[in-house]
Amino acid sequence: MTRRLLPCTLLAALLAAALPAHAAEEAAPQSQSQPQSAAAAPAAVDATPAARERWERMGPEERQAYRQKLEAWKALSPEERSDAQGKLQRLRALPPEQRQEILERFEAFRRLPEREQRELLERFARFRELPPERRAEIRAALKEILKAGPRERARYLDNLQRWRDLSPAERKAAKARWREKHGAGK
Repeated sequence: MTRRLLPCTLLAALLAAALPAHAAEEAAPQSQSQPQSAAAAPAAVDATPAARERWERMGPEERQAYRQKLEAWKALSPEERSDAQGKLQRLRALPPEQRQEILERFEAFRRLPEREQRELLERFARFRELPPERRAEIRAALKEILKAGPRERARYLDNLQRWRDLSPAERKAAKARWREKHGAGK
């Protein structure tokens, strides 16, 4: 699977919120020069009266954005679509408060500059490549940090920044000193 799945899953969620997900397969490609009227609606909007009504309420920019999302969806492989649809079903099955929190975080992600989005996706990909035990350790540490007070969180973030500023050789030496001091064999 490609690293496009996280954005594609989120794309699927947005498409599902706008129009029925099952109808995306039937949509016909639209030319950029076609008018943005209700008559030029993709086939997906004819799936239900509610979808048609949402389409008619959309402005020209929203319609164009929908068409672009639909084209991106159609460009996915069948495996990527299936994975995205499974993730969307899991999202829909969540309690409303949890689902809302996820959607708010996604919107915050979308507001980030493209460079920062890429960096976050790369970090997430590296995290996913870690062994399951290491991911569990990191999640547990993050939960502890989130439980900590503001002063402790600020201290942690300061230490993290200092760590990032170290060269690879300095990091290696710091790890060796820590292991020696704490008797850790990792």
